[in-house]
Amino acid sequence: MVQRLAILAPGLLGASVAQAARHYRAAQHIVLWARRPETRLTLREQAWCDAVADTPQTAAEGAELVVICSPVDRIVPLVSDIAPALAPQALVTDVGSVKGEICRLAPAALRGRGAFVGSHPMTGSEKTGWEHARPDLFARRAVFVTPLEETDPRATERIAAFWAALDAEVATVAPDAHDEIVAHISHLPQVLASTLCAALARREPGWRNFAGGGLRDTTRIAGSDPKLWRTILEQNRDEVLRALRAYQEELHGLERALANRDWFEVQALLERGRAFRDQFRPPPA
Repeated sequence: MVQRLAILAPGLLGASVAQAARHYRAAQHIVLWARRPETRLTLREQAWCDAVADTPQTAAEGAELVVICSPVDRIVPLVSDIAPALAPQALVTDVGSVKGEICRLAPAALRGRGAFVGSHPMTGSEKTGWEHARPDLFARRAVFVTPLEETDPRATERIAAFWAALDAEVATVAPDAHDEIVAHISHLPQVLASTLCAALARREPGWRNFAGGGLRDTTRIAGSDPKLWRTILEQNRDEVLRALRAYQEELHGLERALANRDWFEVQALLERGRAFRDQFRPPPA
């Protein structure tokens, strides 16, 4: 059990970390900090946290573990902000969906105080805000833990143990390998959903009223926060570009097959797609 857990900028993921830590008894004392004063006031009324600090430094004081849940472009600045307040043996992690730059810059931002090990839960929603949090958000869901080669293995083990205590399935990978993986399985789907909706928005507006389940399911994540995703795409630009180019090759293959009336190739592509989809693990009950 973590004796004192600090969570900075608790939106959907951060508040879910707090609720899960309380539910699974993974933390003794839970402290939150939110940027907006009105949010801090509301959070003080929640039973799943013990205190709400007015500054990130105050929240981090004496914390055994600090989880930073801000947008990815704010993670390293927050690490730098809290560094003077950290105990020497404190651990710091995050929930950002890009890891390479964060994991390289955050240890230096600590200035010798504590240790940083990156994390990324592969769960969430197109909905944002702590109001949508729930304690089972990480249950049987993958969580990446992304140490550098020089990271103390004991720090990595402690971060992995924390996520395991929230009933998550931990996968330990290098930061750059993580960014390549999520560019294909997370960032590319977001881009495809958003660009599909953007393309359809140029057509007759009334067409959306005829949309069935296929379009709704395919474009659900297009409802995600554009500002949040802009920062993610900025930080994982190179890997997302590689993923887009690979996808464009597949799309061009379909275009050629249709143009040439090569129905065998069309069916072969559709069958490859179905086979991949059928091999997904069943979602948690």
